[in-house]
Amino acid sequence: MNTEREDAEQLPDPTGSTSGRLWELAALFLKLGAISFGGPAAHIALIEEEIVRKRQWVTRQQFLDMLGAANLIPGPTSTEMAINTGFVRAGWAGLCVAGASFILPAALITGAFAWAYVRFGNLPQAVSLLAGIKPAVVAVIAIAIRRLGKTAMKDAGLAALGALSLAAFFIGVNPILILFGGGLLGMLGRKATNLRAGSLLLLPALRPKSLVPSFRLGSIATLVFVTATTAAIRPSTAQIGLFFLKVGAVLYGGGYVLLAFLEQGLVQQHAWLTHQQLLDAVAIGQFTPGPVLSTATFIGYLLGGAPGAAVATAGIFLPSFFYVALLAPVLFRLRKSSWIAAFLDSVNACAVALMAGVTFRLAVDALRGWPSWMIALVSLAVLLRWKISPAWIVLGGGIAGLLMAALR
Repeated sequence: MNTEREDAEQLPDPTGSTSGRLWELAALFLKLGAISFGGPAAHIALIEEEIVRKRQWVTRQQFLDMLGAANLIPGPTSTEMAINTGFVRAGWAGLCVAGASFILPAALITGAFAWAYVRFGNLPQAVSLLAGIKPAVVAVIAIAIRRLGKTAMKDAGLAALGALSLAAFFIGVNPILILFGGGLLGMLGRKATNLRAGSLLLLPALRPKSLVPSFRLGSIATLVFVTATTAAIRPSTAQIGLFFLKVGAVLYGGGYVLLAFLEQGLVQQHAWLTHQQLLDAVAIGQFTPGPVLSTATFIGYLLGGAPGAAVATAGIFLPSFFYVALLAPVLFRLRKSSWIAAFLDSVNACAVALMAGVTFRLAVDALRGWPSWMIALVSLAVLLRWKISPAWIVLGGGIAGLLMAALR
């Protein structure tokens, strides 16, 4: 106990001027945003190396507490870790600087790819490159589903909830409703089971106060969904921004679950994109460093040029800044609630099911002909055998696509 207390009290006092600390944050997270390939887990590992081991801005226990808090709220976990680090280091200004610095490199790189895609995407070389990248992306997502599914499907009840969510996805139920409806259904079902078993240890969590955060999140999701579902054939800049603001406000389960929201909203509901364009956007998001949610920058550019890219990027990331700023003081209490734990377990199961559903649809478009099947299977084999960054798999798929096209 004394060791834990001492560890918690050893957070170094910020040294230097406020402007100096802000420059430190900007330099660090611009660097991390430019080199952080490999997805959220890799990003978090890089952040831990820098702020715990090298710079000692927070203790290891404080870092774990921040990570647990980020996992409880919607949005990209690694980006929220950057935002939280900025707040710890330099207050409200640090919160803005660290988050923006981490997002900016990915947004700029993705925007450059979007510009090239719009102008050169129909060239044979670009088509061949993307033809190789797409099956590799499908393999990367399939491996992520396999890994996350092992953690999410903890028991038969959660597995059944996942199967129900997958069926709901294929009949066209909105992903937001699947996530929050599944979360509430799973939470109530698991708590009812525990109560029937006579578990007296769970009685303190039955107080009405414990239920407020879950229903509040559900209300927020419903409100944002209702106010942001105006269909249009050619979206305005405001519609693009509002759509991605809605997604950013309710996105649980990380960047891959983003695919389900985008496929349902942009392809199925609004018909703003084709499956092919969505898969191209996902491929670019996988290939570039930084948050996977920078895919929004690419899509925003396709839909509305540079203004569309700007509002899409701002819209999808803005809620994370607000959640970290407004909800951090209560998140550590929420983690101890058995109601919230059951809710999040259920949401995770639904999220994996959504990932599986959208991956199936994307695979139908990507796996056409033996070259794409070969790239996908080789990518799967490599990912299963070795621990390798998904960025290298995507790059290898693109090179394979070019080589196969040259040999024809």
